[in-house]
Amino acid sequence: MLASLLITLREGLEAALIVGIVLSFLYRLRRQDLIRAAWAGVVAAVALSLAGGLALRRLGIALEGRSEEIFEGVTMLVAASVLTWMIFWMGHRGREIQASLERDVRRTASQGSAWGLFGLTFVAVVREGIETALFLNAALFTTSPAQTLIGGILGLAIAVGLGWAIFAAGRRLNIRAFFQATGVLLLLFAAGLVARGVHELQEAALLPALVNPVWDLNPVLNEKSLLGSFLKALFGYNGDPSLLEVLAYGLYLTVLGWVGLRPGLIGRMAAHHARCD
Repeated sequence: MLASLLITLREGLEAALIVGIVLSFLYRLRRQDLIRAAWAGVVAAVALSLAGGLALRRLGIALEGRSEEIFEGVTMLVAASVLTWMIFWMGHRGREIQASLERDVRRTASQGSAWGLFGLTFVAVVREGIETALFLNAALFTTSPAQTLIGGILGLAIAVGLGWAIFAAGRRLNIRAFFQATGVLLLLFAAGLVARGVHELQEAALLPALVNPVWDLNPVLNEKSLLGSFLKALFGYNGDPSLLEVLAYGLYLTVLGWVGLRPGLIGRMAAHHARCD
């Protein structure tokens, strides 16, 4: 539940900030006539994200045996990759988002295009929504649907409340510290997804175990216990991992630490991503 809460809290707050920036700027431009179009884009983005998440979930349910294991493994690895890139990109490009959004809103409002503003908010929010749907589907593989749903709803509710508070307080709240703290937790969550994805692909006989298991901590901390389940859902804890799982987890964190200590490299990667967009 905590993993899904953390995911929807961060993604939901990003979406809330985007919507808040657009609406605030429209009020400053005295273009309240375009607010309905902006909200329509948000609603359409949310609906498409929900549909995409449900379709992905139904596909996973329909698969069985080896196909299911491959699907779960690939989904976890893709989610970990997207989550990692999103955190680093947000950390190094986040300051420019408001200025970029305001430029786009000003240009669209000057053209008087309701459809243009619809498209602007739709694209901005649907990216967050699709990412959330992907991450929640990956989280579902390590916890129950009920816990994932409850955590997701709570995270979204908190995100909406925080988004309102930030703009009601005139953006005086320090959201950078929030994103840094949640970013660290989500990167550890992504490391767990990498290890779990490798585990599923081993179950499907696509990857070797090398040594299985390397150790067995289940007599001390069983992964099915309350604490073990919590650590499994949030950090990918496995009481008896294979050597390849341990290597994948360790390599991910090592590369992550190396990249995180090279801000110039991240800046170039973010700039390249922006040009591609």
